Amino acid sequence: MAKVKICGLTREEDINIVNYYQPDYIGFVFAESKRKVTKEKAARLKRQLDTNIQAVGVFVNTPIQDILDLCNENIIDMIQLHGNEKEDYILELKNKLPHPIIKALRPDSKENIEKSLTLPSDYLLVDTYIEGQFGGSGRTFDWSILPGKAEKIFLAGGLNAGNAEDAILTCRPYCLDVSSGVETDGLKDALKVKAFIDIVRNVTQNIN
Repeated sequence: MAKVKICGLTREEDINIVNYYQPDYIGFVFAESKRKVTKEKAARLKRQLDTNIQAVGVFVNTPIQDILDLCNENIIDMIQLHGNEKEDYILELKNKLPHPIIKALRPDSKENIEKSLTLPSDYLLVDTYIEGQFGGSGRTFDWSILPGKAEKIFLAGGLNAGNAEDAILTCRPYCLDVSSGVETDGLKDALKVKAFIDIVRNVTQNIN
C-alpha cells in the first residue's frame, strides 16, 4: 500500500490533524522556506505527535552536526536531503546514524533518476525541477520519466486529492508526499488531508 507523507507542519493544529488522520510520515522543514521551523518548535511539536507517525527532517545543504543533534535528541526519525548533498555526505550520515535517509532529486530525465538510485540513500524523493529552487514548487512533472520500479521513491510535486489516484496508478510509488495540496490559504486543511489520505488508501487497497 502506498504510504502518505504530509510535509511542512508548523502548528499544533497541524499535529492534531495528522494525529487524527494518521499519515505514515510528516515533515518538519529546517531549510529556508515559509514553512521553516526552529529546532525548539520542532521538538515541541514532535512531543505531541502520535508515535505511530514518523517525523522527517527536511534539509538543504545543512551542516551534518545540526542533523546529528536533531536525530540524537529524537526530534526527527528520518532525514530528507533536498540540496546538493553528495555521496560522501550521505555516507557520513549513515556511518553516524541509524536513521533512514531520503535524497531528493529534481529530475530532468529517466537516466538521471536511474543513476540516482545507485546513491547510498535508503529512498529517493522525486520532485519537480525548477531552476534555482530546491523543491516546494507545488507543480507536477512528467511522471513517465520514473523508472518501472518505484518502490524506493517518494513522489512529490503538485500532488492533491484530484491527481493522487492517477499518480499511484501511473507510478506505483512507495509514498506520496504532499504539502500545499492539502492546504487552504497556506495552512493545513483537515478536510483536504482526510480526502488525500482516503484516496491514497482506497486506491492502493484496490490494486494490491
